[in-house]
Formats: sequence, C-alpha cells, structure tokens
Amino acid sequence: MENIIEVRDLQKEFSRRRKTVRAVQGISLNVKQGEIFGFLGPNGAGKTTTMRMLTTLLPIGRGDALVAGFSVKRQPRKVRRRIGYVSQLGGSDLPATGRENLILAGRLYGISRNDAEKKADELIELFDLGELQERKVKTYSGGQKRRLEIALAMIHRPEILFLDEPTTGLDLQNRTHLWDQIRKLKRLGTTVFLTTHYLEEADELADHLSIMDHGKMIAEGTPGSLKRQIQADIIIIKPQDYQADRSQLAESLSGSDTINHAKVNGDSIYLYVENGTQTLPRIFTWLEKRHISLESVSLSQPSLDDVFLKYTGRSLRDTGREQIQ
Repeated sequence: MENIIEVRDLQKEFSRRRKTVRAVQGISLNVKQGEIFGFLGPNGAGKTTTMRMLTTLLPIGRGDALVAGFSVKRQPRKVRRRIGYVSQLGGSDLPATGRENLILAGRLYGISRNDAEKKADELIELFDLGELQERKVKTYSGGQKRRLEIALAMIHRPEILFLDEPTTGLDLQNRTHLWDQIRKLKRLGTTVFLTTHYLEEADELADHLSIMDHGKMIAEGTPGSLKRQIQADIIIIKPQDYQADRSQLAESLSGSDTINHAKVNGDSIYLYVENGTQTLPRIFTWLEKRHISLESVSLSQPSLDDVFLKYTGRSLRDTGREQIQ
C-alpha cells in the first residue's frame, strides 16, 4: 500500500508566560492508504497539536507533511478538499435535526441540494441514525451525537478522516458501537487517523500506531509487534506496609535467575519473567522468607501500557492531564 500521509520533522512551539513550550518536537511518521492509524499518548503529549497541523487548522512551525499527496504548508486548500475532521468538541448545530445538519454540511461543501439529500440518506443508514434523523441534535446522547459528527465529516467523501479523541466521555457500550462504525469506514476504503489516550481503543482498532509523549515519538509499529518487544510475562506486586525503598526491593528481586528485570511504578513493582506461572510461587516463597506481605499481585501478558512503561518509566494509565495539547 502507498503512504497517504507522510510527516517529516514536524515541529511546533508556543510562547506561554514568556517561556517557549515545544509542543511537537520533530516527529516523523507514515500512514498507509486504507488503514486505521492510531496516535496514542497521554493527554498533553502533543497529539491534538499534531492533528491540527495536519488538518491545516494550525500553522506548521517547522518541517512539513504530505496529506493525500499535497503539502500541508504549500497546498492547504487541496488538503482540505480531501480530508474530514472531527474535533474533540464536535461541530454539529444543536437546534437543527440530524438530517438538516447533514444536508447543510453537504451544501457548504458545494454539493447540490439533490446530491446532498442522497448523501445524507446514505450516511444516515451507514451510521444507524434512521430513528434519530428528525430529532434535534440537542436531544441526542453522547454516542449518538458522536456518530452524527463523524457522518458530517464524511459528507464530501474524503479520502482521510481525522478523529481527535472520538470516544472521550462515552460509556463502554457507546464506545464499542462507535468502534464498529469506524471499522465500517475502513471497509469502505477510508483512511482513519485516530488520536486516543485509551489503550484498549488503540489495541482494538489500529492497524499501525505511534506512541507519543512530551512532544516526541517514543515507539511505533503494529500493536502486536510493540507488545512482542516486551518478550515476557509480567507480574505486578504491591507490597503492604513495606517501609524500605521499593527500588531496593526491585533490585533484590531482579537478582533472581528467573526474573529478567524489575521496574518500580508508583506503589507497585513490575517483574518481567519468562514464565509467570512457574515464577510466581518462587516469588511468594522469597517474599515470605523476608516477612514481606503483599497488598495485591497480578499476572498478565504484555500490553501497550507496558510498552509505554518500558520507554518512559511510567504507566500511561497513571499519567495526569498536562497543559500542552
């Protein structure tokens, strides 16, 4: 497959309170035509800033990107004709009905009234909006409104759809339903560029993904290839009322020939082992001899969170909200 997005040394700085903040620090990436590309990272990593540059909503600082074969810097109008964009806040007209929103969006793109109505009907069926089409959008649930907003972005048949945190604030049922709609778009040949901080969303949807933190790319590949980099089972222990430095305990445990290495994350210690079921009883014996009790223990296969922990030293699930977006 050919690359439909090519990003080279993309950078963006902001001045805040007399300080220069480097929101995006020279990232490069490729997105194949027809794939779902996941852009994973904590809030504040620079994902939204990157997407706004790629969709021409924010001027590029340095570097450039080709989107659908056109330079974002030099040919922004040609880029806009070929993309759809759904922001975190959305953009539907709340007092209007769903169908009115779709027809209006089509007319704004220069589509004739007749063609806009036909396209609206197609999208209403595609996104399961039939029972909602004559209702005012202000009465929609969060999941229903999100489906409409994606339909609005598809009214002009874009080659690439950019979705910025599309399932934030949705419950699991609505999130799963929206995932199904995104998969439908892929089957129809649309390339989807998706930013998210949900690990399961990136794992479930993305054919290929990049992980971003503090404005930099820290890892990229398929979800499977990234998790295979861990090459171990993971035992997570949380000592109970253990006064000594957890890093010392981790160092002692990592001296065992059954533990590849250990890493402290918050109150827990992550132990990377070849065979978790065989190693776990030995760990219990080792701790019991030293009168160390555990508050909790778990055994799992590598996840994308473990990939993030490997490259940054902290868990993606535990990262707080930062200022840069």
